Amino acid sequence: MATSDPVYLRVVEDIRRQINDGTLLPGAPIPSRAQLTRKYQVGETAARHALRVLAAEGLIIGRVGSGHYVREQPELSPLHRWRFLDHPAPFAADLQSQGRRVTWDWHSEPAEAGPDIARRLRVDESVTVSRTRYVFRGDGKPLQLATSYEPIEFAAHSEDERRSLVTRMSAHGIKITEIVESVRTRVPRPTESDALDLPAGVHVLHVERTHWAGDRPVETSDIVIPGDRFQVVYSMPM
Repeated sequence: MATSDPVYLRVVEDIRRQINDGTLLPGAPIPSRAQLTRKYQVGETAARHALRVLAAEGLIIGRVGSGHYVREQPELSPLHRWRFLDHPAPFAADLQSQGRRVTWDWHSEPAEAGPDIARRLRVDESVTVSRTRYVFRGDGKPLQLATSYEPIEFAAHSEDERRSLVTRMSAHGIKITEIVESVRTRVPRPTESDALDLPAGVHVLHVERTHWAGDRPVETSDIVIPGDRFQVVYSMPM
């Protein structure tokens, strides 16, 4: 972050080092602004800015009226992207196989494709597609958001909740031949932070997934995963 007082970096780097090497354990209190100014011989502005940077990095968390503390980092759970591809909810099936209790809600509605989805599904921008939004939860806590887009003629109905996309497409005479995923990390949108209950400084993994039938894309999804809770695992057969 830009600042007219770069001396704050000395404070950030020292506290970051103490957190990373275990000198400051999860839950340990962070010195107050007044204590930082005395310990590091910096001004009030630099001390305040250092705390903001550490919070933005997800290393510390502020508690109203109490101060700042080292944030406990969750243990990363693996997401095996090649498993349970014929399940109506592969994400849920994967976590359930690891002993997690996962539930999900979904809602479908017609929507205009727009430029991005039109490009991904190779249709006109004005074409109506079926848009389905999913929220996955583990023990009541939000774990993943997903938005899927399909040609309207393949739209899922309530009775399809327990049928996988592969099975539904097969009922239309379409065989899925390939699933392509592109993964990137990014800053979450405010609505995503709220929906996933993300602490400050936590990025998300954005998975753009497309199901192909030969050279035709028949479904595309945007999957949003908390970057501090999961690691994505792929298998590449030789």
